[in-house]
Amino acid sequence: MSSASPSPTSPSSKSSSSSPAPAVSRAVKILAVLADAHGVEMSLADLARAVGAPKSSAFNVCLVLEEAQLISRREFGYTLGRRTVELGGAYLSGFDQVREFYRVCSSSPVLATELVQLSVLDGTDVVYLARHEGSTPLRLSAGVGDRFPASVTAVGNALLMALSPDDVAARYASLDALPVRTSRSTRTVAELQDKLAAARTRGYALDRSEVFPNVIGIAMPVPARNPGENALAIGVSVIGPREGFDVPPEQLTAIVDALREAVRQLSNPMSRDALQESRA
Repeated sequence: MSSASPSPTSPSSKSSSSSPAPAVSRAVKILAVLADAHGVEMSLADLARAVGAPKSSAFNVCLVLEEAQLISRREFGYTLGRRTVELGGAYLSGFDQVREFYRVCSSSPVLATELVQLSVLDGTDVVYLARHEGSTPLRLSAGVGDRFPASVTAVGNALLMALSPDDVAARYASLDALPVRTSRSTRTVAELQDKLAAARTRGYALDRSEVFPNVIGIAMPVPARNPGENALAIGVSVIGPREGFDVPPEQLTAIVDALREAVRQLSNPMSRDALQESRA
């Protein structure tokens, strides 16, 4: 899961000393810190310390954010407010593929029963945009809005495999080490490049218990429909009885075929199935 501390690339890790609007920068930092807290209440003192501001300044910013319902004051501190959910929903509504993702999953005999997720690449992380629960929900897996390292997730690898090796190297050039989640996590950029090369040959990416010991991820990239749009990745998470288990060949083949068909529909809005659904 995401750490409660700000990531190196998050807005809360950047200094606001040179910002043309320091109050706005502090507001962005406070929102980012509360997002990383995942619902855990944070006191005013904790927020002030996290954003590097005096308590009086942090209080003034929190007051405005609370009035806007972007944050909520509880018994032991602050959490994100309901307005952030509305804004997130408005953002996601701009992704036609997110809406179509749920249709595709529900209409697929295979994906309908699986845990399926849709994600986008952000630096060296993936952010999850949508989640279809299937018949066996996996509570440990990422939820909508969660951020995970791309190097160890199947959807992250699916997005990275669509890049050239040079682009991947440049993306990871500033990192001293890759995030490690389990004993099976990819630890070096060289290992990551080898894994991506194998994924390109196979046509899909695999997370072999790199995030959770008893979970295997299978994912494919979804090409952007238009120039300037973000490419997405769609993946299935399969839970097993133990670390290092293998997905049965028949199940793996069925999932790969279903994902390939989902990619076709999501990347081509004029596909026959998508048109039939829109006319229904």
